[in-house]
Order: sequence, then C-alpha cells, then structure tokens
Amino acid sequence: MKFQEIKNNIFYCGLNDCDRRIFDELIPLEHGTSYNSYLIKGSEKTAIIDTMYPPKTKEYLKRLSENQVGKVDYIIANHGEQDHSGSIPALLEKYPNAIVVTNPKVAENIKSMLFVPEEKIKVISDGEELSLGDKTLKFIFAPGVHWPDTMFTYAKEDNMIFTCDFLGAHYTFSDVFAQESKELENSAKRYYAEIMMPFRMMCKKYTQMLKNMNVDMILPSHGPVHKNPNYILNLYEDWTADTPKNLVVLPYVSMYESTKDMVDYLSEKLESKGIKTFKFDIVDDDLGDLAMSLVDAATIVMGTSMVLAGPHPMAVNVAYLAAVLRPKAKFASLIGSYGWGGNLFGLIGDLLKPLKLDLIEPLQVKGKPKAEDYQKLDEMAQKIFEKHQSMGIV
Repeated sequence: MKFQEIKNNIFYCGLNDCDRRIFDELIPLEHGTSYNSYLIKGSEKTAIIDTMYPPKTKEYLKRLSENQVGKVDYIIANHGEQDHSGSIPALLEKYPNAIVVTNPKVAENIKSMLFVPEEKIKVISDGEELSLGDKTLKFIFAPGVHWPDTMFTYAKEDNMIFTCDFLGAHYTFSDVFAQESKELENSAKRYYAEIMMPFRMMCKKYTQMLKNMNVDMILPSHGPVHKNPNYILNLYEDWTADTPKNLVVLPYVSMYESTKDMVDYLSEKLESKGIKTFKFDIVDDDLGDLAMSLVDAATIVMGTSMVLAGPHPMAVNVAYLAAVLRPKAKFASLIGSYGWGGNLFGLIGDLLKPLKLDLIEPLQVKGKPKAEDYQKLDEMAQKIFEKHQSMGIV
C-alpha cells in the first residue's frame, strides 16, 4: 500500500491494528489502535520518526520496501516504549548506515530493552536541531508525558510537531487525517483518562506550550493526524483544567442488591438537586468508561459489599485504579452493606488517601437499608450539594 503524503515529502508509514483488543494487558480497545511512524525526505537526508510494535515489524518492513525506501539516515526515537521503538533493531539491520537519534533516557531504555548498540545512538540535548537539508528537526524534551523519556520532534519549516503518545487515541482509520466526531472525541478522552490523566499537570503544561507555538499540524503516535490542532488542544485544555465538573461518580459492587439500592437512591437524590451522576457496576461495566468519568468528576462515592470482614476485592481494585489515575476530584464518600461484621471502608480509605479528598462521612449498613439509612443518604446528598455549591459548579 502506498504511503499517504501528509505534507511536503512527509509521509505516514504506520499501520493499523484493527484486531487488537487489549493494550498493556490492561486497557480494552474499542477500535483497535494504530502505531504511527512517519517518513521525512529532506533534500540531503531521510529520517523515520518512531517505528513499530514488534509483532507488526515484518509487515512494517514490507511496507517500507514496497514504497522503495532505499535509504534511511536517521531513526528518531521519541519514546522508548516498544509499541514505538520495538522495530529499531530490525530497521538497523535493513538500513545499516542509519543512526538512532534520541535523548539520554530513551537511549538507556533502548540499550537495555532492545540491545541497541551504543555506537548506533546519537544522544541529543533539549532544543537541539538536526538538519535533513531543506528540513530541520528540533527536539523538545517532554518528561512526564507519559514516561520520563518522552520527547517531541518539531519539523520547523513545515510547522508540524510529532508528539508521540501525547494527544493520541487508540483509533484506526483509512485516512490518516482526523475526521472530527463524537466517536473520535470519546476515544481520545478514554486514551487521556487511562494513560495521561496521572500526569495531568504535565499535560496541561504542554497543551499550553503547543497552543503558544501555533503549529499547523499535530502528529501523534496513536490515532489520526490533526490538521486542526485546536480540536485536540481545546479538548485537553478542558480535561486538564483544575476545576472539576458538577458530576458524582458512583462505582459499586453489590452482592445482594443492598449496596445497589443505596447507590440508586443516592443517585436519584443527587440528580434531583441538579447534580449529574454516573453509576458504574464494577463487575459488569467497562473500566474505560469509569476512567473517562473520573476525568470530570468532582466527587467519588464508592459502594461496596462486605467479603470476609473487608471490602469486596473488586471495589478494592477500583479504589487502587482511581488512586493511580489521580483524577482532579475534590470530595469522596463510601457507602455499603455488610452481613456479620468487619471493616468495610478502612482499606478503601487508605487506598484513596493519596488523592487528598475531602471525606464526607461514610455510611455502613447491616443488611438492607432502612428508613434511618435513607435519611442519612439524604443528608449525604445535601452535603455533596453544598460542597459542589461552594465551588460554584452547581
């Protein structure tokens, strides 16, 4: 298949992976994913920016041959993770005169993970430039988006930036240019929630940097190329904002419906006060949907049944996930039901501590909720309303 030209001898040479259904053995993929690699033909030198996921290496090399890529001078490695760097050894075999150009941290990673020889690596510094003749590549270090080794590559004359994982989406396409839609927005948000949200402040910083640069095009390593950079940058500006939205997320696991009854009642009360809620069945629902809801949530209310004198393991898992995703939520509470006793909330509370949430008094019920329990849920709903009101979001 012929490479799609993006602009002025810059080509897309990546691949779709429509059949992949899970990423990093953790993240469900609704639309598969793409592994984006770019070929830049300068008047004097040729460079490839980012390579390929190892299981796709054979297909990738075939595409390069079919498109008569006979010479590669530089392989730019923006990030050491193997869905982008995994084909570097094979490329060095195919193009033995090529040199890998990257930053010190990626260099260490590809030496240890891929056994790339040190003599085949050119280590560059932040802001350093590389000439391809009529094209100049400038390297911008962006640690923490999402690995410490991440960098961007800026094509100066064409005013386009290759952002690696930043601003990407697990999304496949026939045309490399983004077709703006709700489906693409949801995929980009899910990607941000699951991968970038723990690094929200760094994402916020580099979103503003790219806005200030006023680039003509953004070329990530997953998902389509953005000819309208403000489309994705405005979304990131919203997602990384410090103030959450008027939303309460209620993840719950309920063995005998008692906890579910409490969640349903609390959700209804909150909705009647003008607060949007998102109920999430931990056992049956997609964790990606929960992650997306946490992007916006002001309050998290965990619901759990008791198992062997402690919280249900599935609820513990979600509390751990919420803690590592580090959403910008400000408030939290816990509700749940038990049979013969135990500590329902201690472990979950400990897991959520790193988020430094303002805790609203939890409610633990023996068996089915009773009239006095519903009254306490009314009080909890009122307290949440007052918290949201104090932030000016309701």
